[in-house]
Amino acid sequence: MRQTSTSSHYDRLSITLHWLTALDVIFLFASFQVWSRLERGTPLRHSLQSWHISFGILLAVLMIARIVWRVSKGRRLPPATPSRALHIGAKAVHGLLYLMLIAQVVLGFLFRWAQGEEFAFFGFGDMSDLIYVDGSLRHLLGTLHYYNAWGIIVLAGGHALVALFHHYALKDPTLRRMIPGLKIR
Repeated sequence: MRQTSTSSHYDRLSITLHWLTALDVIFLFASFQVWSRLERGTPLRHSLQSWHISFGILLAVLMIARIVWRVSKGRRLPPATPSRALHIGAKAVHGLLYLMLIAQVVLGFLFRWAQGEEFAFFGFGDMSDLIYVDGSLRHLLGTLHYYNAWGIIVLAGGHALVALFHHYALKDPTLRRMIPGLKIR
């Protein structure tokens, strides 16, 4: 049963999940950018890799929660703009972002299993033996994980720029729907 609302904002859980996902993705991308420039074996590099794995697992949880919420109870708003083309484009971009985020989680898990190294959520519940992935796939999985991450960053960056375009150029409520209380004009 889909819920449609005349409210000008998404529900709090949808907004919270959106921004937690955005922050998680930013951290995941930034942590890799930092540790990839550090010397192998340093404590900071190891810590960033461990945090990256934990935040990757958190991204999996967030994506599951977003999908379950959206399918079950998430608030549906009418299009913010009367343009059918913009509405279809927005739906396509959101769908592609969801697919790429899910693919990133799956690739990250498979890559870690192919490495055969410890795989835990903030130090709890080692999952390294949960599934066997042949180590010969490590390079392929790592490469796919890397390029998909860049694709997510580019698409999400475009998503953010389009939201700003809606707000400042089209002057429609698109951005305000995801940021209640936004006062800037």
